[in-house]
Parts: sequence; structure tokens; C-alpha cells
Amino acid sequence: MQIDFTGKVVVVTGAATGIGREIARRFKAEGATVIPLDVNHEGLRALAADFPSEGWNDAGVVCDVRDTEAVQEVVDGIIAAHGRIDVLINNAGVNAVGLVEDLDRDVWDRCFDINVRGVFNTCKAVAPAMKKQNYGRIINAASFAAIMPSIGASAYAASKAAVVQFSRTLAGELGPWGITVNSYAPGMIPTAMNGLADLPEGEQSKRLDMLTVRRWGETDDIADLLCFLASDFAGYITGTLTDVSGGKFSTQAPSRAYNER
Repeated sequence: MQIDFTGKVVVVTGAATGIGREIARRFKAEGATVIPLDVNHEGLRALAADFPSEGWNDAGVVCDVRDTEAVQEVVDGIIAAHGRIDVLINNAGVNAVGLVEDLDRDVWDRCFDINVRGVFNTCKAVAPAMKKQNYGRIINAASFAAIMPSIGASAYAASKAAVVQFSRTLAGELGPWGITVNSYAPGMIPTAMNGLADLPEGEQSKRLDMLTVRRWGETDDIADLLCFLASDFAGYITGTLTDVSGGKFSTQAPSRAYNER
């Protein structure tokens, strides 16, 4: 099975760093025309500079997904330049930490504004074009926190759970036009946002004991899934949440198998 995105136009939000950066790079390597979006202008410039062989001639598009009018303007510009948008990947997101009784309302609002309203804005903007072409793939970043939340992460978990239900609803609304909508739940993938790689060795070991596949996730693990979901091979998959967590808590004590090996 070979996935080829030649001729496809792919929009990736939050593409300047981390998982989003690898997603953008992978789709570009698979032949797609990729438009990276981010609020981080310097990060977008670094993306273009670090992968010149991938053919990025500019630094992507600076866009705050919370800004409804700005998102619409960017989408209109992409369609004017390329004639279509085939794939939208909503990777942009932020964390929010704090016990409910201590959590500042502004922190809660920012988390929902980026993680949920941002997804709403981009999906709403691309839907008419995808319906017109009777084709589209929308893939939204949820989190393992939407499956099993952590103490002190109420805003983040609730926002990602909202993304899952939003995606399922949108899948139903857009299905008649051949558009699929799915979400994905990354598990423990070390990034600057979660700081997993900086934890003490003992704490890292405890975290890894939660996993059936006992290793940290990699950005490639996410990119592999998204390339499949965005391809024609996944045309009959929609309204789903795919867990990409290495089987986190798939059994009560997955580390036991390693101890008895």
C-alpha cells in the first residue's frame, strides 16, 4: 500500500513546532502541497529553513485560529491560490493546569478558545469548499485526556472531549458530500508543552509502566496515522476517535507483562 498525496492541498494548524511540525513535513514528503498555519512566525520560518529540500518557498501563514475572520481570510486565500483544500488537520492546541477550585477563568477560556473554538473556526471555514468538491478529510487533535483525564487538567480534558463530540457531529453533517471527519488521541509523546523528557528517571519509568508498548510515543507515530486517515484508503472511516497511546491502560497493569517476560 502506497499513500501518495500528489495534487492534494493539506492545511496543518499549529505546524511550527512539535507534533505539528512533523505532520507538515510528512505530508510534504508524501507529495502534498502543505500550508502550515501557526501564530509562531519565527517557528514557521524555521520550518522552511530546516527543510528546504521539501520545497517550502515561504514561511507558511501566520494565523490565530481563535480569530474567526482571520481564519476565513486565510482559507479564502488558500482556495484562491490552489483551487481547493483536500485535508484539514487541526493540530493547534494548548494545555491548562490547575485544580478546579484554583483555576483562573482566563486560563479556562484560553484553553477552550484555542482547543475548541479554533477547531470550529477552521472546520466551518473549509466545509463549503470541501462540499463543493465532494471530497475532504478533516482530522482533529483530541488527547488521551479525552478518554481518561488527569487530576489538575479539567480544562484541557474537557476541551479535548468537546473536540471528540464536535468531530462526530460534523462527520454526520458532512458525510453526504464524501467528507470524513475523525479525531485522534495522542498519548505520552514528549514535547515542549508536556515536558515528559525532562522528568526524573524514576518518574519517567512510572509513566512508561502505564503503556502496553513501553516506550515514549514519537511524532512519527502520529504522522503515520494521519497520513492513513487522510488517504483514500480510509474513505469508509469517519466519526471515530483513534487512540495513539501505545495501549495506555489497555489493561490494569500493563507493566506486569514486562516484569514476567
